[in-house]
Amino acid sequence: MADPSSRRLIVEVCNARNLMPKDGQGTASAYVVVDFDGQRRRTKTKSRDLNPTWDEQLEFSVHDLDLMPGETLELNVYNDKTMGRKGKFLGKVKITGSAFAKAGSEALVYYPLEKRSVFSQIKGEIGLKIWYVDEPVTDTSTGTGTGTGTDEKKGEEKKLVEEKKEEKKEEKKEVEAKKEEKEKKEEKKEDKGKKEEEKKTPEKEKPKNAEKKEEEKPKEIITTPAPPTPVKELQQYSGDLEIKPHTAGDHNVKVGSYDLVERIPYLFVRLLKAKLSGDKPVYSKLVVGSQTVSTRTIPSGEWDQVFAFHKASLTATSLEVSVHEEKKGEGDKPAEHVSLGTVAFDLQEIPKRSPPDSPLAPQWYTLEGTGEGSEGCDVMLAVWIGTQVDESFQEAWQSDSGGFNTHTRCKAYLSPKLWYLRLSVIQTQDLRLPPLPESKSRPAAGTELYVKGQLGAQAFKTGRVILGGASASNSGNPCWNEDLLFVAAEPFDPYLTIVVEDITAGQPVGQAKVPLSSVHRRVDDRVEPPPRWLNLIGDEARPYAGRVHVRVCLEGGYHVLDEAVQVASDVRAASKQLSKPPIGLLEVGVRGASSLVPMKVSKDGSSGSTDAYVVLKYGPKWARTRTIIDQFNPRWNEQYAWDVFDPCTVLTIAVFDNVRHKQTEPGRDVRIGKVRIRLSTLDTNRVYINTYPLTAVHPIGARKMGEIELAIRFSCPSWLTLLQSYTNPLLPRMHYVKPLGPAQQDMLRHTAMRIVSARLARSEPPLGPEVVHYLLETDAYNWSMRRSKANWFRVVRCLSGVAGLVKWVHGVRMWTHPPTTALVHILLLIIVFCPQMILSTLFLYLFFVLVWRYRYRVREPNGMDPRLSHVDSVGPDELDEEFDGFPSSRPADVVRVRYDRIRAVAGRAQTLLGDVAAQGERFEAILNWRDPRATGLFTLFCFLISLICYMVPFKILVVLMGFYYLRHPRFRCDMPSLPFNFFRRLPSLSDRIL
Repeated sequence: MADPSSRRLIVEVCNARNLMPKDGQGTASAYVVVDFDGQRRRTKTKSRDLNPTWDEQLEFSVHDLDLMPGETLELNVYNDKTMGRKGKFLGKVKITGSAFAKAGSEALVYYPLEKRSVFSQIKGEIGLKIWYVDEPVTDTSTGTGTGTGTDEKKGEEKKLVEEKKEEKKEEKKEVEAKKEEKEKKEEKKEDKGKKEEEKKTPEKEKPKNAEKKEEEKPKEIITTPAPPTPVKELQQYSGDLEIKPHTAGDHNVKVGSYDLVERIPYLFVRLLKAKLSGDKPVYSKLVVGSQTVSTRTIPSGEWDQVFAFHKASLTATSLEVSVHEEKKGEGDKPAEHVSLGTVAFDLQEIPKRSPPDSPLAPQWYTLEGTGEGSEGCDVMLAVWIGTQVDESFQEAWQSDSGGFNTHTRCKAYLSPKLWYLRLSVIQTQDLRLPPLPESKSRPAAGTELYVKGQLGAQAFKTGRVILGGASASNSGNPCWNEDLLFVAAEPFDPYLTIVVEDITAGQPVGQAKVPLSSVHRRVDDRVEPPPRWLNLIGDEARPYAGRVHVRVCLEGGYHVLDEAVQVASDVRAASKQLSKPPIGLLEVGVRGASSLVPMKVSKDGSSGSTDAYVVLKYGPKWARTRTIIDQFNPRWNEQYAWDVFDPCTVLTIAVFDNVRHKQTEPGRDVRIGKVRIRLSTLDTNRVYINTYPLTAVHPIGARKMGEIELAIRFSCPSWLTLLQSYTNPLLPRMHYVKPLGPAQQDMLRHTAMRIVSARLARSEPPLGPEVVHYLLETDAYNWSMRRSKANWFRVVRCLSGVAGLVKWVHGVRMWTHPPTTALVHILLLIIVFCPQMILSTLFLYLFFVLVWRYRYRVREPNGMDPRLSHVDSVGPDELDEEFDGFPSSRPADVVRVRYDRIRAVAGRAQTLLGDVAAQGERFEAILNWRDPRATGLFTLFCFLISLICYMVPFKILVVLMGFYYLRHPRFRCDMPSLPFNFFRRLPSLSDRIL
């Protein structure tokens, strides 16, 4: 455990806004109480102020660094009872330790005040800055330390802790004293009752009753409440009985349990070293039936290598381990390999091991044989039967994955953390323009200027401004007031370069650099970053070329989209301080695939092979399984887990053929197929084991590439938290308060995709750009006749509901179904004679229809749908157009330009059709139980609305709804309404389009 003084948590309580008046005079005298890790701090009281400002820093000691992410900082706001009426509760805020920022990365965040109970009347928000500071651990024995100030703080903290302990002891004593008084009173009453009973009862029954009473008495005295065991001690000494994930809430799921996949038996051999008479270049050879593998040749004989043989592929009954000496030949003679001995193991007698058992200790074995030098040669090794859960499996040579090749190993990748970098160009002053070349002259109207910002490979320009005009913007100090937005990835580039360009001279006026380490970070639009003046540096003749007024900040309130919106797997803000704790845990078991088609064909075309691996993407975490070499029915049986922060997200799984693992065939990995699953369509705490078809679209047409078997479980400990997420906005607040344009958002998304692809390509082993682009849907908004057809028929399918309604009315008129017609007659009478029953009857009817359709809901998560994607209804020319890149490969230049322009316009129309279709599909999803929780909430809503409409007069409802719709803007929120958030979270069929 770390020293308590090694980390300090600092909470700066800045201010509060729009508090609820609680003193009976229209105001409140607020103060804040902050609790963290058994420590309590309090701010001063701000009298009679609904928008108080404290600006106080409260310090806390972090006792255990490892447990800090799981700790909770609780902040309560109260009205001071000494300043008015009785002190009342004004609101609270709870923040998990995972949202704390390191010193230097803190930002002012406004948290809405929460209720303590359902009936609490709370409003307003409070602004906080929270960060932690790491300090070197001091040694009191040697007298070293950071200073007297820290010692005094520690002493004060210790005194506060001791005072709290004493207060708790006094409270316990008072409670115990009260209990003793009650027990004495009860004993007196019992004694009186005993005496009366003794008088009434005969003498023979007295001893029996007395014995029973005496036996009962000590039981009451013995059962004193035991002191509660601290939570930290329970977590520390829980052992292997139940391992709960620290970041995913309280899930009763064992980490690494591998309960979604089958455990595959492997024969493990760990070769450590050999005992030789001298330094000889030796290697070891392992032979199991037809499988033979050798270690590295090392003079000292210290290999320390692990080998894993798939037990199902073993045809022999014994394992032979031999050691050989490699003697270099003289001259042109080849090297000689001399056997130093062999040791054999019977596979039937090899012990089994399963974690969490300790690793098997290696032993010395004497080699037997007649080879030269075999005498006195021993080898240290360990042999056991294990599974893929064994910790040695990841580092082992694997018989079904190409040995020690790094390109075939299973790996986990993390996308870089992305931010939006906003550069606001305000104006320039005191510009010193460069001299013009001899061939140019400045026009009479003046000089054209623009400002360019460059971050890495990203470069954006402002509009042009002409100097010399009469207006202020065209004077000697031109103004732009434009924003340039970049995508920045951690670790950030060192500088943001700002260049003022002179278009007339064709050269820059000057440039300035802004270190990104000094850039202000903000989480919302309420705090504007301070502007700064930067000196422009020109050439040698102009070391000072003027100055530029800019405002630079890192936007932490946005979510940087790096994937298509309809298949987004993460919608959290970039700033860590805005991140909420996870609501659940997603576990995916990749069991295997079947009937994969040959992806590599031999030179003579007689045979083919497939080296398949699977890539899973959810949130910032990417998971890659190991590559199974040359199998059409591979079995991976690997399990992965992710924290879930929003249920309305999509998991993407893709299968690829590995080409990079062969040094003789460098190239790009070939896509086999893809599956997407929306988490909101899954029931919680249920295991789905299904097989999904893999379909890929090629220039020659669509083709089924095989099937993949998956096991999926979405665990959620709190149903209330899960249902509450349906009422929250889909994206962070900044996307609605200060939205980005569609064209700008699309450009930034492609920039983020390129950054993620470049970072993952530099990993070891690399995750190829073709893999990243395929999972991120890079070409989702490109023109495709097939996708346009699919979106068009989705719109037609939704509009066909109107035609179905007309057909239903005609059937009612023609008495096709007499009970339905009779029901319509009753409804007609209700509408005519009881108009106030219209809404209640309508919602009650919807309630019964939804309950009836519950039995016909889809019970398994859906994969990709080839029919919905219209992969079979397109011709070769349309497919050639879909796979034709930009620019077009058409020979004529004019045709190429027009063709690209038409494709760009048609791509926007295609996106519009998809959005229209998605709205109609969301209306259908609320009725067909595709998202069981959302439909369940709507079903309950229909029932409650029917009751409200039944009890409240219809005219009053209309007046209230009209007044609410026409309410003053002061009483409106700048965030989307609850019904809008709920509707946006309903699933559409966009995630099932190939």
